[in-house]
Amino acid sequence: MERHNTTPTTPTDSKTLKTWKHHLQDEVDARFLYEVFTELEPDAKRKKILGGLAAVEDEHVTRWQQLLAVSNVKHKPPQPTVKARLMAWCARRFGGEFFLAQMLNAEAGEVKDYLTLHKNSTHSGAKEMALDLAKESAKHTESLQELTGTSEEPWHKTESGGMVGNVVYGFNDGLTANFGLVAGVIAATQDTSIILVTGIVGTVADALSMGASGYLAAKSELEVYEHEIKVEYDEICFMPDLEEDELALIYEARGIAPEPARNLAREIMQDPERALAEKIQSELKIGETYTTPFKEGWITGLATAIGAFIPVAPFLWLSGTLAVWLAFALAMLSHFAVGGTRSLFTGRGLIRSGIDMFAVGLGVAGVGYIVGALLEHFFFGN
Repeated sequence: MERHNTTPTTPTDSKTLKTWKHHLQDEVDARFLYEVFTELEPDAKRKKILGGLAAVEDEHVTRWQQLLAVSNVKHKPPQPTVKARLMAWCARRFGGEFFLAQMLNAEAGEVKDYLTLHKNSTHSGAKEMALDLAKESAKHTESLQELTGTSEEPWHKTESGGMVGNVVYGFNDGLTANFGLVAGVIAATQDTSIILVTGIVGTVADALSMGASGYLAAKSELEVYEHEIKVEYDEICFMPDLEEDELALIYEARGIAPEPARNLAREIMQDPERALAEKIQSELKIGETYTTPFKEGWITGLATAIGAFIPVAPFLWLSGTLAVWLAFALAMLSHFAVGGTRSLFTGRGLIRSGIDMFAVGLGVAGVGYIVGALLEHFFFGN
């Protein structure tokens, strides 16, 4: 690979030097890990890809060392960090597939970091080099995607559980938490009014807590979307060739012949706003937003309140042992039902997921009951 010259000017602040050394250390760790993965890989094709990645990382290390040298910055030759050595040790004993996926995330982080460095750096050598390394890190992700079977750019994280998922998990949280609370109070007292007051207060507290969490989560998700769109726009501005290649591949995947796909991608890339809109839809999978943080918050909170109220409801009309056993039966059936529903999101079997959730509910109730009994014995017993 061609070596690049850097401008021999000395950075003036410690923050810049710290950033440079941080990137150098990251490249040293990446080189070390790719060398380990190459050594472990039995497949010739995959070994060649990994060896090529190791060689490029070695070039990155050299370029950072050259930049530090011409900038009159003294530094010790870096060695792989403890974290990198631990990853290598685990890969040698348990296989490297999991750690290859981790490297994919690391390369994704480098794309963002190097683009940020390119935009913000006042050092001409670092500015030019950062853009080169961002492009090469983006290419690395393509190789790692081939090795790990990942299709989307990993520096764009836009997954969402969806409104239905929030309802299910909110219901489950309220049911489990308040069931444990009610079980503890039942162990301490048979006074129906105390059980009711405690259960209702627990219901309100759980609902408010989960509602607030749902609101903040949705608000954060919108902020993530805005950030990812900004990153994509930066890529279009600073890496148009790579983005054009990606668009062409997307169009080919839709059934367009290679040459027309390339021509269409080239045409779209002439207008950055149009290119951004296309990438948002095709690559980031960000479509129209059908909810708001406020709506998500109150729906999650309501689902939590309904779940939390289930073990409390029998005490509104009944008392004594009958109310206790009815509350227990309703709560355990609800645990099994919500466990089965969660299987739609986790991919596990409905019965197995239901039984697991049933066991969790039973365990929470058991612990709550024991704690309540102990508190009653030590603080209120005669």
